[in-house]
Amino acid sequence: MSRKRNIRKELLELPLFLLIFGIFSASMIVPAFYGVVTDDLLASRAFFYSALLGMVVFAMIAIAHSGRKPRHGALGPLLSLFCSFVVLPAILAVPFLEALPTTRFLNAYFDMVSSITTTGASLFDDPGRLSDTLHLWRAQVAWMGGLLMWVAASAILAPLHLGGFEVTSQAEPGNPDDRRTTATAPINPRLRVLRSAGALTPTYLALTLLLWVLLLANGDRSLVALCHAMSVMATSGISPLGGIHDTGVGFGAEAVMMLFMLFSLSRLTFSKDTVTATQGGLRTDPEFRMGLALIIGVPLVLFARHFIGAFDVSATSEAQESGSALWGAIFTVTSFLTTTGFVSSSWAQAQSWSGLETPGLILMGLALIGGGVATTAGGVKLLRVFALYRNGVRELERLVHPNSVSGAGTAGRRLQSNGAFIAWIFFMLFALSLAGVTLLLTFVGAPFEDALVMSVASLATTGPLIEFAADAPIALIELGDPAKMILIGAMVLGRLETLAIIALLTPDLWRA
Repeated sequence: MSRKRNIRKELLELPLFLLIFGIFSASMIVPAFYGVVTDDLLASRAFFYSALLGMVVFAMIAIAHSGRKPRHGALGPLLSLFCSFVVLPAILAVPFLEALPTTRFLNAYFDMVSSITTTGASLFDDPGRLSDTLHLWRAQVAWMGGLLMWVAASAILAPLHLGGFEVTSQAEPGNPDDRRTTATAPINPRLRVLRSAGALTPTYLALTLLLWVLLLANGDRSLVALCHAMSVMATSGISPLGGIHDTGVGFGAEAVMMLFMLFSLSRLTFSKDTVTATQGGLRTDPEFRMGLALIIGVPLVLFARHFIGAFDVSATSEAQESGSALWGAIFTVTSFLTTTGFVSSSWAQAQSWSGLETPGLILMGLALIGGGVATTAGGVKLLRVFALYRNGVRELERLVHPNSVSGAGTAGRRLQSNGAFIAWIFFMLFALSLAGVTLLLTFVGAPFEDALVMSVASLATTGPLIEFAADAPIALIELGDPAKMILIGAMVLGRLETLAIIALLTPDLWRA
């Protein structure tokens, strides 16, 4: 028992990135086994040999690194997270390239970065070009990338006041939580990561399995149901069918997926492991309330617009068609607000019913807003938008009553006093990043409209925008290598956020 305990202790003391590399290498056994079951022997051999090679490399580095201590302090895990989105996809692309020899390494690397950052943008327009084993691998990598962000949010970003936590009361000097944590001995960052992983992984896995079973009950094929379940939980929008908008997915499956998308609106829907919780729970949580308001309000506006258009086209309309149009708007709005990117099968019916085309600018705006802090969703985050909203309301009140004093209220206690200022700084950095990526894409030959859509899709980690936000789907495979490299950098920047990248540039990290 003592020997096993010592081995376990030595494993846990390995560098965080090495542990992540070992876990992802071992996970290649899953598509290897699936390839054997489905008689896809080429892909099975590629993943099995890659898993074997990865585990051998992991063991050799672990032995060489035994007894050494990490040197980078609190920012070490953040650097490991950055390497997981930049270096690790190059390793994950090896079996993908071996199983699909008709593509290039850059394309495989792009696809793996898109998957692990939960963006879900695919270079392969035809889903039939990829085997079921590769579809499973893409969805699995995205699912594990979503879990990585779940764990990193509470264990890495929250203590550093990044990823949306910078606007919360936790980040304000002198708050009770800050005094409590500084009064005791600091927790080892690596130990915090391991504890968070042990607490959140069972919940994440159980929710995915539950959604998989519910989708199977609604008639989906086993692989399709599993990929959709993993994609919803990771908000990646990856589908072996190329989406659910024209694949015959029924109302029941869409309703179940929408229910699980709500977990991306607020971390309070599944966990209270951070100090951002309010006393009233979801009832007073500003993120969840704002998300529900957008899910209800935007479809009603779209439905009213559709209804007026349908009234102009035809004086009568069936109630069933109008109900399908409303549901298509509700599901699609929820999907893009959570940066998942699935489009309802009734979305096209809503457009044809009204005789009008819904502009993709609405979908881009929803994706930019994003989901909740410390969830798998991307975008600016609802809490930052709420901080700006609260500040705007307060400024309007001061115009009417200049000497008034405003209380924070139950929901406002989650924000620190200058949270709106910090949120505005992040919003400006996000806008500058969007402008910079768009400008770079136009420099390498992309049209401005397509460059803008691709920039929003990458920074908001909502890959399906590339297909639905533009007038015509953008063929990423036709882009040049410079454009693909720019999009790769934008996806990493959108997943980690600008403030985290800036934190990695501190001299203290590199002098350690």
